[in-house]
Amino acid sequence: MSEDRHIAFICSKGDLDMAYPALVMGWAALGNGIDVTIFFTFWGMDIINKKRQAHLELSPITKTSMKMSMMGLPTGNLGIPNILSIIPGMTAFTSWFMKKKIKDVGAPPVGEYLEMLIDGGAKLYACKMSVDMFGLSMDDFVDGVEAIVTAGDFMDMTDGAQIIFI
Repeated sequence: MSEDRHIAFICSKGDLDMAYPALVMGWAALGNGIDVTIFFTFWGMDIINKKRQAHLELSPITKTSMKMSMMGLPTGNLGIPNILSIIPGMTAFTSWFMKKKIKDVGAPPVGEYLEMLIDGGAKLYACKMSVDMFGLSMDDFVDGVEAIVTAGDFMDMTDGAQIIFI
């Protein structure tokens, strides 16, 4: 790892599509010799939560730019009308479809990506305030999460790093 380069990601959202940016960019950074730290806060802790990780979802109601063409439907650049999001099963369908698309491009599932990052030397931390708010403990997190730290601790650990908020 380069002592000169450090990148830190703050993961605040636990949706399936919001898990991947830090995982992909973190893996790319490790491959370029950059020190990687990831801080999980609020719903982003679902990414490292043993019970939630395999159940991350993608709700179409919150994705106003989700294109029908992404789903293989010949509608040009039309987004999925928000009204369709209320149909029972749409979140399950869009989650299944996104996982299929992720697999089709050869990207690993979230848990496997985290293992790769940990094995590659990335440091993962959970936010103390969020842990306290949600009544969680280290036992709730996947192996490889180093500690539960305060936002101030995270700032001290990542002094001089490029910080990306997701």
